[in-house]
Amino acid sequence: MSHGQRTNLIETRHSLSDDDRDAARAGIARTQRHFEAFDGTMREAYDAMTAQTPVADGVGQESVANAEVKGWWIRPRSAPAHRAILFLHGGAFVLGSATGYRGFASQIAVRAGVDTFVLDYPLAPEHPFPAAHGAVLAALRWLANCGIREVALIGDSAGAGLALAVLGAGEGRTINIASVAAFSPWVDLAFTGPSFHSEATQDPVLTRPILANAAAAYLGAADPTDGRASPLYAIPASLPPIALQVGTDELLLDDARRYAAAAAQRGNTVQLEIYEGLHHVFQRSTHELASARYALDQIARFVSRNWTLEA
Repeated sequence: MSHGQRTNLIETRHSLSDDDRDAARAGIARTQRHFEAFDGTMREAYDAMTAQTPVADGVGQESVANAEVKGWWIRPRSAPAHRAILFLHGGAFVLGSATGYRGFASQIAVRAGVDTFVLDYPLAPEHPFPAAHGAVLAALRWLANCGIREVALIGDSAGAGLALAVLGAGEGRTINIASVAAFSPWVDLAFTGPSFHSEATQDPVLTRPILANAAAAYLGAADPTDGRASPLYAIPASLPPIALQVGTDELLLDDARRYAAAAAQRGNTVQLEIYEGLHHVFQRSTHELASARYALDQIARFVSRNWTLEA
């Protein structure tokens, strides 16, 4: 593990153990076989894959579907009533569901000891930009109306991008956002990051065509540099504390690095963790990877120390 600090950016690099390297390779191979053999739609295959993250012991689950939001509450024991995590799932804006992500969200909820709402936001191409962004703002208003006084935003991939994007929306401040944690955030739908274009990037999970097609489906005719879609281009002057985690084997590595650097240059506190030899949203593999469990422990500590109101 190595540390570096410049201005308000704290960067940590984590080396990969031999055991985790072998486990990561085996997990990627299993995922590839899963998609090749799955008899169903791509959305069904993706949900089945994300649902492989086990639901943590000792959590309650509650489905919500009303005119304002749809999703799942994941409730660990003895959680405070006035705090919540709003979890925003990945899937490149075209895949993913709250149902499929309950296990992953539960692993964060129990570590942080906080009720976690996993939001089902509308997917493209049926619901193009800015539908997902609007749904997150509606969820924040709903949480405030439920009596929640402060939230932590947590998301992976496209969901991480959504979490960062709503920081630029004034109406998102109807509730206090205490912190944001972003796993492998997709923050640049214009694809200007060097890691996206470099032949040296051998991403075992995502391909350039997959991301490009998803961006086109989500954006339609919208500007890819619109900050509601690509928060890299509209970083507010004042942000809550932000933690970003990314693996070196990712097309989106430089999305995380560039967002972290730009946010820190504006005077914001940013914690960037780079995991050597790991892939896109490796944190879902809590059963297989010690690195995943460690990364989620880190995020839980980050969220816990940045609440602004007394328990």
